[in-house]
Amino acid sequence: MKLRILTIAFVLLAIVFLCDDLAVRYRIPRSREPLGTVTIQRYDAISEKNNKTEFDFESPITVTCVHSLFPHMGYQPCWYLSRDSEQRINY
Repeated sequence: MKLRILTIAFVLLAIVFLCDDLAVRYRIPRSREPLGTVTIQRYDAISEKNNKTEFDFESPITVTCVHSLFPHMGYQPCWYLSRDSEQRINY
């Protein structure tokens, strides 16, 4: 019984991913471009000896993203990048 539920869940997830991929590749709906851009603010967090952290902010960068639920064609989804528009790099 558990194996059947797991198999059904996997097949449904594969169908959703395939439909999402086809929508991106063939531009469904046609009015929407498959790729977009999001501006990301990156900053470095450098740990110091006195248990403090120094922050160095870099220039904002523009990242190409895909309008979909899942990552496709090597790009992350725009909804994910716009939600996490600040990226911290720990040193």
